[in-house]
Amino acid sequence: MKLAEFHYDLPAERIAQEPVEPRDHSRLLVIDRQSTLLKHRHFFELDDFLRSGDVLVINSTRVFPARLRGRKKTGGKIEILLLPPKVGEGWDEGKGRALTPTLSQPAAGREGKWRVLIRGTTKPADLVFPEGLEARMRERLAEGEWIVEFSSNHLREYLDRHGEMPLPPYIKRPAPRAKDLERYQTVYAEKEGAVAAPTAGFHFTPDLLEKVRAKGVSIQSIVLHVGWGTFRPVRSETIESHSMLPETYDVSQPTVDVLNKARKEKRRIIAVGTTSVRTLETVYNESGHFHAGRGDSSLFIYPGYRFKAIDALITNFHLPDSTPLLLACAFYGGSAAEPFSLKRAYAEAIREGYRFYSYGDAMFIQ
Repeated sequence: MKLAEFHYDLPAERIAQEPVEPRDHSRLLVIDRQSTLLKHRHFFELDDFLRSGDVLVINSTRVFPARLRGRKKTGGKIEILLLPPKVGEGWDEGKGRALTPTLSQPAAGREGKWRVLIRGTTKPADLVFPEGLEARMRERLAEGEWIVEFSSNHLREYLDRHGEMPLPPYIKRPAPRAKDLERYQTVYAEKEGAVAAPTAGFHFTPDLLEKVRAKGVSIQSIVLHVGWGTFRPVRSETIESHSMLPETYDVSQPTVDVLNKARKEKRRIIAVGTTSVRTLETVYNESGHFHAGRGDSSLFIYPGYRFKAIDALITNFHLPDSTPLLLACAFYGGSAAEPFSLKRAYAEAIREGYRFYSYGDAMFIQ
């Protein structure tokens, strides 16, 4: 399947630079997979399309201020993005925000070392950051990642002072604003460990969540710490040649019990965002049951995939040629014959002035 089939042209003014306020006043394009009918609504009307007994699955990962700006000792600005450790690479369970980084067992097995992406240099260099923090580029890994060794063993505290929220590059600002610390999170963000937000959840407010619960919908939380793998570009001409990088998930036994009961009783399981989809599909086993646990998922979903774990999807409008777009097309019914199955819906959303990408509007595909 050719990547070029998932390209579309988007006017620059359709890329949302600011979030809608209140959150639930974003627009909602409701898509029926059987009738192919499209309805134009607002997100605060979501409960009109939910049923008592539905299970809504949210991703409660929390983004940490993972971007640092500095310079090379020899001169020249650089920018780094710290990547969340994989399972066993040094996240400690703590109080408050449930997951905080520790440098006792980081990526390379020694204190002060992190996996990072670097902009501004492609060769090993010594780096300098505010307050005299220093770092050395130690080892180049696959996909442009580096192992960097920092001079401090208290990097997480340093990030609270100097780290920036890692906003996507299509949000054009010299630097994130203070309000992005709150706004580039879901209202239910709890477990820290992501470098990108599960943006389909941006549209929920506490009041809307209560409204959904009052309808008889069970809201269940899982975690997938969104990393470099989710937004890494597909560079191969054929999508089958692409592979997802592993991202850490965590699914509790109480949540699994609710999901298995819903599946047995043939009640709908609705995923909020593509990260929730990949997590649920990862923990759904061949015997037809969800299982609890923590691990790394590298599941790549594209048209032709047979979904087993979910019945409906809430998602944003995604970048051309991106893995979240491939997943959304697969769920809508994309096949080798018609891979970009959402093309008509995307074209209508552009005509109707919908806002795209992270701070944009949403779809409900059922």
